[in-house]
Amino acid sequence: MGNVKKQNVSERLLSLLRDGRELSPRQQLTLVYHLSLPAMLAQIATVTMFFIDAAMVGHLGANEAASIGIVETTLWLFGGLTGALATGFYVQVAHRIGAKEDAAARSVLKEGFTTCLAFASTLALAGVVVSRWLPVWLGGGPEIQADASTYFLLFSVFAPFMIMNQFGAGVLRCAGDIKTPSIMEAGLCVLDVVLNFLLIFPTREVCIGGITLTMPGAGLGVAGAALGTGFAFVVVVCTMLWIIARRQGPLRILGERWNGWRTFVPRLATVRRALGIGTPIGLQHMLMSCAQIFITVIVAPLGAFAIAANSFAITAESICYMPGYGISDAATTLVGQSVGARRWYMARRLAGVSVMMAMLIMGIMGVVLYFGADSIMGIMSPQQEIIDLGASALRIEAFAEPMFGCAIVCYGAFVGAGTTTVPALMNLASMWGVRITLALLLVGSMGLDGVWTAMAVELTFRGVIFLIRLHSHSWLPKQERKTAGSSESSESSESSESSESSETSQNSDNKLST
Repeated sequence: MGNVKKQNVSERLLSLLRDGRELSPRQQLTLVYHLSLPAMLAQIATVTMFFIDAAMVGHLGANEAASIGIVETTLWLFGGLTGALATGFYVQVAHRIGAKEDAAARSVLKEGFTTCLAFASTLALAGVVVSRWLPVWLGGGPEIQADASTYFLLFSVFAPFMIMNQFGAGVLRCAGDIKTPSIMEAGLCVLDVVLNFLLIFPTREVCIGGITLTMPGAGLGVAGAALGTGFAFVVVVCTMLWIIARRQGPLRILGERWNGWRTFVPRLATVRRALGIGTPIGLQHMLMSCAQIFITVIVAPLGAFAIAANSFAITAESICYMPGYGISDAATTLVGQSVGARRWYMARRLAGVSVMMAMLIMGIMGVVLYFGADSIMGIMSPQQEIIDLGASALRIEAFAEPMFGCAIVCYGAFVGAGTTTVPALMNLASMWGVRITLALLLVGSMGLDGVWTAMAVELTFRGVIFLIRLHSHSWLPKQERKTAGSSESSESSESSESSESSETSQNSDNKLST
């Protein structure tokens, strides 16, 4: 019942936003909260999935863990490129819905589906071709090359389903439905853990409550981890696309008049807009992932224990910043619909509220990370050397969490506005100019701690420069920037003229919330 109430509140407040109505500070906070909470839980569930996967593989041994760690950053590159293209389409969906152009939103949805699927298939083929040599190029030793190559090959095969997951979830969020993709992400996590548990380990005896049971297993090791995750994506993506096609609302496709397969053929104007939004994001992800790969190359000479500890620490730390990404999803939706409705002042206000919430939550998560570092790493690996190296890295990183949250949510707001070039350049300058430079300087004297010190310094610097940009008008499109000041005064005037209706809205919210 509570979930239904929350959904009703967010839908009604979004309709007020699209109708040009003023939202009080309390309503703004309520809207950000109701949109962020399901997304945060979904992000945390997703990272928990990778956490459990890593823990399962970690218990196979250091070499098996290192074989995944060595190609992990390259998989981020694949995910970043596919995610950038998906973003280019679902941001357009948000703008169309904000402008109440539902038919145009459905057209973008269908054209985006075709384009993303074709791009992901091409990327999957490229991954299959290079999988044999990739671990060698990254500096992996002979003892991990075979498993690393197999893991990357299998993940590449499932790339089309992964981009469809990004595209489908993004479209639903931009339509204001945070709940459905969150449920899908949670289902993905549960299914992935179950499949991996059955595919990674061999058939074995398990003692539960004094009762010995025979647990079936395929004993595929590292390959089982990739297959379990891949099959989980297949099930969830098929379900999500079916929900999108038949759900009620502006994106419903099955209920509209059938105009033939040509409606799925991408139009040049739609693709051009998607590339205008997504290309800076894609280039950024590509160069950022190249930087992460370069970091892996820096860490590789430190040995298998350092590679495994670095990979595990990244997975563990990502639990802390997933709330930031959940709030970022909400910020993209809110800013995107505000821009579509030409509510420039409200876009800035909602972005600011989202940033403050992210910094507070990730500051708390940083404290948990610092004091729980040993326990977290102990779950992921039984080997003390890996635990010690990873825990030391996590304690260094904990201090950067609030500003990292600031950067994450600011970027989500800028994406919602459709202005992605400058933020992408800021990310790249910070990563390559600060993190890589410091890592090269510190790794010789500090080892893995030096690499993570460089990361903490860079994330703090990134948060500062993004916060400066947020407080300017420069992230708004040019035509909106010119009217930002007048928008503020006009919306303030609107607020005073509609105070009675706002009070009524607040009273309704209070009833729904209780």
